Amino acid sequence: MRIIRDYQYVEPSDTNAVAAIGNFDGVHLGHQAVLKRVHSIAKNLSAPVGVVTFEPHPRSYFAPHAPTFRLMSPAAKATRLEKLGVEKLYELNFNAKISKLNPEEFARKVLSDGLKLKHVLVGQDFCFGRDRKGNVQILKDLGVNLGFGVTTLELIKGDHGELSSTSIRHLLSDGKPKEAASQLGHWHRIEGPIIGGEQRGRILGYPTANMELHELHLPKLGVYAVLIDILDGPYKGSFKGAASIGVRPMFGKNTPNLETYIFDFSGDIYGAQVSIALVEYLRPELSFDTVDILVKQMASDCEKAKEILCKT
Repeated sequence: MRIIRDYQYVEPSDTNAVAAIGNFDGVHLGHQAVLKRVHSIAKNLSAPVGVVTFEPHPRSYFAPHAPTFRLMSPAAKATRLEKLGVEKLYELNFNAKISKLNPEEFARKVLSDGLKLKHVLVGQDFCFGRDRKGNVQILKDLGVNLGFGVTTLELIKGDHGELSSTSIRHLLSDGKPKEAASQLGHWHRIEGPIIGGEQRGRILGYPTANMELHELHLPKLGVYAVLIDILDGPYKGSFKGAASIGVRPMFGKNTPNLETYIFDFSGDIYGAQVSIALVEYLRPELSFDTVDILVKQMASDCEKAKEILCKT
């Protein structure tokens, strides 16, 4: 998959794609259905399969100090899109210049003159251009004038209503990873490098792999049964474990992070890229009166997680 970040400098081989436009946060079942339509139209037009998205997310650009909300990092999203057959990822740099383009300028300068798209697919509620003044009908009219086709997609519904990144965030905030997975079509995963910790888990007999949660949506704080994939290094492979998302109140911390105890594992994975899948919420984050009580609870958490993961 090719990643293109500047619409003003596009190689000829990266043009003439059929592309869906959207944020694709989480790459959920709704997004996957959209990509199937992209594949179908691209095949009929003998064109590459593409996705147009933006970095940073426009929501982050306009409200940089708002609570974090992203379900996945740009790298994780790109990896998943590639697995779904996307050939051209137009991960455009969202900046002051592009934010000030009116709908006609965006369609002409970005979609037509820049990316030279053959056909675009958007949701029926799609808005674009400065102050979100462009809508689907305006895009269709511009497409006629500029020479690209436009397909409008209806909102896709699942068993519990509309499939959306917002509804998935709500489920994760409520401690419902299984329900979130039913909308995602896969486990919700938190990916990133393993960082050094304070070694408290090792002292307690439960060494953990620690990961920061910068810029990602914060699931409900507490302990989870998890699946672990170490993505690189000598210990690359799949494992099971129990993880805590929280601020470690017993030790006076206040910055949330992810601490994962990997069952039957003793390797050094500092710096490795790791993917943690949230399978089931076990209990809320608690503060214990003594370390001994904490250790007993950790043992109980691990046993419960093992029972759950044996059935996964």
